[in-house]
Amino acid sequence: MFKKVLIANRGEIAVRVARGLRELGISPVAIYSEADRGALHVRSADEAYCVGPAPSAQSYLQGDRIIEVALACGAEAIHPGYGFLSENAGFARAVTAAGLTWIGPPPDAIVAMGSKTLARATMEAAGVPVVPGSGALDNADEALAFAKKIGFPVLVKAAAGGGGKGMRRVDREEDFKSAFDGARREALASFADETVFVEKFVVKPKHVEFQLLSDTHGKHLHILERDCSVQRRHQKVIEETPCPIIRPEVRRAMGEVATKAAAAVDYVGAGTVEFLLDIDQNFYFLEMNTRLQVEHPVTEMITGLDLVHWQVRIAAGEPLPFEQDEIVPNGASIECRIYAEDPSQNFMPSPGLIQHIQVPQGPWVRDDSGVFSGAEVPVHYDPMISKLVVWGRNRQDAIARIKRALGEYVVRGIRTNITFHKAILDHPTFVDGTYDTQFLARTIDELLETSAKRDPELEELATIAAVLASFEKDRAAAASFNAPGENSGGKGGDSWKLYGRYKQLQRF
Repeated sequence: MFKKVLIANRGEIAVRVARGLRELGISPVAIYSEADRGALHVRSADEAYCVGPAPSAQSYLQGDRIIEVALACGAEAIHPGYGFLSENAGFARAVTAAGLTWIGPPPDAIVAMGSKTLARATMEAAGVPVVPGSGALDNADEALAFAKKIGFPVLVKAAAGGGGKGMRRVDREEDFKSAFDGARREALASFADETVFVEKFVVKPKHVEFQLLSDTHGKHLHILERDCSVQRRHQKVIEETPCPIIRPEVRRAMGEVATKAAAAVDYVGAGTVEFLLDIDQNFYFLEMNTRLQVEHPVTEMITGLDLVHWQVRIAAGEPLPFEQDEIVPNGASIECRIYAEDPSQNFMPSPGLIQHIQVPQGPWVRDDSGVFSGAEVPVHYDPMISKLVVWGRNRQDAIARIKRALGEYVVRGIRTNITFHKAILDHPTFVDGTYDTQFLARTIDELLETSAKRDPELEELATIAAVLASFEKDRAAAASFNAPGENSGGKGGDSWKLYGRYKQLQRF
């Protein structure tokens, strides 16, 4: 087993990996940008080294610099977390070429699954069902001909894409060319690769993914499924396990296909095979993520398996000591991604100083956070500040528990999407489990209205506005106001109430 591992990431995932390393008796090493000097992931490590200025391209994406730091501090391996360089095959090769261990899949597997067009071809060759789609296309007329062949609606997707970037849904032939050109421009800007392809749009699908673990001894296991269909602009918002509507025989078939996909590329480590599940419960391969997923905690909650531990153990050469039939789910788990963003302002990021944070506690509640009271949320990175995860004996218990936990979550100084989560969890379509990937798109106005009504910060602002209005009506009285009894004759009652609100106002 390793003695020291460098974590090539930041935020909550770097904190989570550091905790897992400590439990294995391994010393965690952090890296940070100049903007993250005082960040929680830096405080969570035994050693920390600055790798550059705030922009990711000058710090967390500087692979050569990160490897230099790892070698200089005596680290034996690098854990990439997710995002940044986690699915960069060139970085993975450079890590191993430097004599370090890469805690991730082989570079060839990253290449095979990193390109969506190559992944589709690989999966088709392996007999895995895929959504009808094309290969790489660079001609709009050729792409349109293919779209007409498979029928609208279609998706134009970046071959090297992810997170919804470089993706356009097209419902009509007359809109195709502008969508095609727009997807190519965004793909080039986001991934330095303008290659796109066309794929059939599956109407009202669920996004169901299977967690994988594969060791260096040829064993490939799936660690059950997650339903990630609550998405906004192709970005996951809430995830849960098990999928609330999947039939047992479909679950078995999807799990078998997922492990088949892993074997097809000689996969090693933790990864995820993602599927679309249509209303008739036909399923299609979507993509494979060759890294740890943001939503991995829900799988840990229902299985008792620590996926970070197993990433490290597998990289150290240990075999998986259990079989597929030993992986049995226990209860249900739900995760809400807590973002520093303002839903009332089109989900605009809300960076800044966290004046106060109160994290939910209690039985079977887990908060994977990258911040603390007094921490600064930088403008330079993804605005997710934590993941709130709960376990319940069943889905009903899990929903009740995460609603209770969200009610305890307090963040002051920045805006968050906490009340938006509450609105989703109360919506009948979420409660009955029939939501699909377009659920938020169809209900966003309704959810935002509900969220705004429940937002304690907006209520407080409304109260402050009312107090300010009352002071404006009588500036002279407010200006000469000290405390009741000092200059008001001690008349009490309304004077004390006004004075109390005045003092509250002074705190803002």
